[in-house]
Amino acid sequence: MCQWHMFSTDRSRAEMREHAVRSNPVSEGSKAFDPNIKLYERKLSVMTKDMTTGKIMPLLVKFTIPLVLGNLFQLTYNAVDSIIVGHFVGKEALAAVGICNPISTLMILFLNGLCMGAGILMGMQYGAREYDTLHRQISTTMLSGVIFSVFLTLICVIFAVPILHLMQVDPSIMVMTTQYLRIIFVGLVFTFLYNFFSSTLRALGDSNSPLYFLIISAILNIFGDLFFVVVLHAGSNGCAVSTVISEVLCCLFCIIYIQKKVPILRLGKKWMVFDSSLLKKTIAYGWASAMQQATVQLGKVGIQAIVNTMGVSVAAAFAVVNRIDDFAYTPEQNIAHAMTALMAQNKGAGKKDRMREGFRCGLVLETIYGIAVFIVCFVFARHLMMLFVKDEEVISHGVTYLHLISVMYILPAFTNGIQGFFRGIGDLKITLISSFINMGVRVLAAAPLVLIMHFGIEALPFSYLAGWVGMLVAELPLLIKTYRKQD
Repeated sequence: MCQWHMFSTDRSRAEMREHAVRSNPVSEGSKAFDPNIKLYERKLSVMTKDMTTGKIMPLLVKFTIPLVLGNLFQLTYNAVDSIIVGHFVGKEALAAVGICNPISTLMILFLNGLCMGAGILMGMQYGAREYDTLHRQISTTMLSGVIFSVFLTLICVIFAVPILHLMQVDPSIMVMTTQYLRIIFVGLVFTFLYNFFSSTLRALGDSNSPLYFLIISAILNIFGDLFFVVVLHAGSNGCAVSTVISEVLCCLFCIIYIQKKVPILRLGKKWMVFDSSLLKKTIAYGWASAMQQATVQLGKVGIQAIVNTMGVSVAAAFAVVNRIDDFAYTPEQNIAHAMTALMAQNKGAGKKDRMREGFRCGLVLETIYGIAVFIVCFVFARHLMMLFVKDEEVISHGVTYLHLISVMYILPAFTNGIQGFFRGIGDLKITLISSFINMGVRVLAAAPLVLIMHFGIEALPFSYLAGWVGMLVAELPLLIKTYRKQD
């Protein structure tokens, strides 16, 4: 089981002083020594946040809000695509976009899992003031991630058609879906770069900066969708092109800003430093996170394949409710990410009590949000569906789904909070195992309900319920055991 690693304040300071001695040919007793360290740390603090001090609940809230807003703007890419396609093209194109979403998201989240694993190490290194190691960690993660994302892009473009055949896509929309998917895959490397820089900044306590780039990029995506679809009549392909262009611009804005405003990320030639030992350590942390993310999306791909057997109208409705689900779940995940960042920094600083308090405060926030999102989605289910589509049959399917699933939103609030705890202490295997149980149970429950018992879209919320219950059953004993070890 996971161990709590303690680093005393004295040790952190000693390591910082040792690093400064190595970096500067100045004797330890020189007057230049301490000012150099303090100056460096002041530069670091300009655009980062030390989460090892201060009241925890305000820190979590302040950290989470821009994170939530940023991810909501990121989700706006797909939401706007669905809204514009649903209103100006038709339910066939809407179904095509919805079918592609779990596939593209699978690749994005697989890469993001690598970023998350590296982010945990960066948070620990930053908390322990190990700046030289932090720099090498950043460059190594960036180089390996770019290479891997390019490889994934080539594989996905080449095998797009076989992938869609495995998902039982309706032949009437196969060509449309293939074209959309291939265009989206072209932007994969830019998506990785943005997520990498965002994860790095979050690990350093800065959740504000990525928000601004996403706001600009989301606005550009909206106007791009309107231009390509409404003006040029490019259909779903126009939405895909607009999304890729927005991703490229978002990435470029982020890089320019970092070079100008974030001293700790001005690595220069050090961007080309590759440390194989750190890569192995990153993989040791990141593989579990990457596999956890991939497991979730593979489960969604399996559910999408089951949905595709129920016809184009249900597939279109499922595309819409998936967008709504994303907006509902994302703040729960963001609260968990804030918990992870706080706990990782405090683990590096050796502050066990703050780690526990961070977990408690995070669960309070998760509970409040879970209740709020249930009320909104239950009461306004029909209105939410009408934002995306005009087809009454599609709307009816979506309202049925939302009335059932909204009651259950409190469960992923707890599971996300618990996963944030285990990521924060560096035990990512538990998050992988619990996610595998969740998605496995979900698919195994949905298959007989739909394929044998011939339930409609209402089968999906009940299969999700089974998955979340299974996840909690797996997580709670491990959580209790971990807490008891620290007493």
